Amino acid sequence: MNTQSDQIVPFTIDVAQADLDDLQARLERTRFAPPVPGDSWQYGTPESYLRDMVAQWKAFDWRAVEKQLNAYPGFITEIEGQRIHFLHIRSQVEDATPLILAHTYPGSMLDFVDMIEPLVDPEAHGGRAEDAFHVVVPSMPGFGWSTPMVDTGWTTARVAEAYDALMRRLGYSSYGVHGSDGGAMIGRDLAVLEPEGFLGAHVLQLFSFPSGDPSEFEGFGPKEYAALEHLQWFQSVGGYNQMNGTRPQTVAAALADSPVGVLAYSELFENFGNGTSLVRPEQVLAQATLYWLTNTYGSAARYHYEGQHSGAEPVLSHSRIGVAVFRDDFQTIRAFAERDNTGIEHWAEYPRGGHFAAMEVPEDVVADLRAFFGTR
Repeated sequence: MNTQSDQIVPFTIDVAQADLDDLQARLERTRFAPPVPGDSWQYGTPESYLRDMVAQWKAFDWRAVEKQLNAYPGFITEIEGQRIHFLHIRSQVEDATPLILAHTYPGSMLDFVDMIEPLVDPEAHGGRAEDAFHVVVPSMPGFGWSTPMVDTGWTTARVAEAYDALMRRLGYSSYGVHGSDGGAMIGRDLAVLEPEGFLGAHVLQLFSFPSGDPSEFEGFGPKEYAALEHLQWFQSVGGYNQMNGTRPQTVAAALADSPVGVLAYSELFENFGNGTSLVRPEQVLAQATLYWLTNTYGSAARYHYEGQHSGAEPVLSHSRIGVAVFRDDFQTIRAFAERDNTGIEHWAEYPRGGHFAAMEVPEDVVADLRAFFGTR
């Protein structure tokens, strides 16, 4: 790459007021779909839920969110010609552990706003100086301000390579990664890549499934079968996987033109745990507003397509991995995870929290990160 494209340029988020006015006008003109009798989550996002959330959205303060993100140093750089936006917050503890925070879908760097300060300044948040992290929070290409997309073929494995390049560009010779959902896949891809100085991947899920060999179920008890039942439930409501994986640009057309469509299609925040989510309405609205203002739902959805059409073969991971399983999240089955990942050194299970644990129970995620990377 040339010298210009290697530059790291400071970046401040400043959404045009005209875009906020347009969002407000569109919300005022919302046409709701007729509700299904009973108006439950059984058929998808209920009309009553959307009416309530739209009423809250009209009063939502995006500028407060913008101020919260801009309180941290933000930057833009290019890797493989792709613009990448990230926050970079260094701890006052000079030898703190460098850490990438890899966000979810349909999340963003907003996933981590309640974790940054406890990670960077642990002594002010119940920890010790040796628990400190230097934190890097990128937006995946195609998410947030890591746009526009310059080409296709961006899989989580390619993002992992880009994140390694980013950390090297920032001067880190070693680092770890934390992630959930798509971020967990990036974390595992980094573990497979195992770049020099890699300190490990801390993830909330390892997506390991039955291979079809009946012997894999030997020794399974109620806990494992309950996890399989949860997986079956999620597959029954995960229609977005099929849509994003086959026709992402079709749904992108609708989502680019309707903020309430973005809100409805973001139902995972509310529905992943089948009614158990602890994500607050204002957190959902912040995420939906970010997607709307950046017009990035289409490019974010494309990862499902790229992953399903990459032709990549399954590979074992031998690098260091830590797993934190939250009660109402996808339940990683340890036997399958250890079959596919030989370097699991840490396993913790929590009685509260779900798929978006960084937003729901950030203090537990922080504590688990300290435990895992504190033993490196």
